[in-house]
Amino acid sequence: MPSYFRYVPEFDYVSRTSDKNISEYITVKNLFKRGKLREDIFGNLTYFTKYQIVGDDRPDNVAYEVYGDETLDWLVLLSNNILNVQTEWPLTQQAFDNFLTNKYGTYENFFGTHHYETIQVQDSGGTTIVPAGITVPSNYSVEYYDNILNQYQTATNITTAITNYDYESKIENDKRNIFLLKNDYISIVLNDMEEIMKYKQGSTQYRSGTLKKGENIRLYQ
Repeated sequence: MPSYFRYVPEFDYVSRTSDKNISEYITVKNLFKRGKLREDIFGNLTYFTKYQIVGDDRPDNVAYEVYGDETLDWLVLLSNNILNVQTEWPLTQQAFDNFLTNKYGTYENFFGTHHYETIQVQDSGGTTIVPAGITVPSNYSVEYYDNILNQYQTATNITTAITNYDYESKIENDKRNIFLLKNDYISIVLNDMEEIMKYKQGSTQYRSGTLKKGENIRLYQ
């Protein structure tokens, strides 16, 4: 399969290697031109399947595992609207350890309390009064009416401490849950990319076959 940069259009940029001749050009890729999935595909979950990133897998590892082609790493990223793999893709274990050290300083601080969350509270009939996972103060309590006991109840000691390590680990683990385009629709997206990445007539980058080099010099200076 073609790599992402196969679709990225080019343009002639005024060369900065020459101080005297501003008519010299070099051909470069237009990195400001970004591909995307069609809205009717991106917004429809039936085109995708859930996937969980394992270990230190990179986008190209996932593409090879699912599609048998590591050059479709860009499709993995587009399917999840990921622009920055440094912050939106799970860190490797080594990078995660370095991140914790830089942010919290010491091993003891790793396991310091970041915040408190609720544990689940149910009445006598099994109805949930307070769901688990809500951020609350450490001394949070709740009063509710129990229809089975026919009286008011007060639930205390219903919080649990979330450490800095727990907090940061959850953020990283949430990044592992992604969606991947199903194989049946890859050819549609590849055809779309050809069209999406073209310069359209009326855009500042568009040049007709009759436009002479130099006539759009102001666009790139």
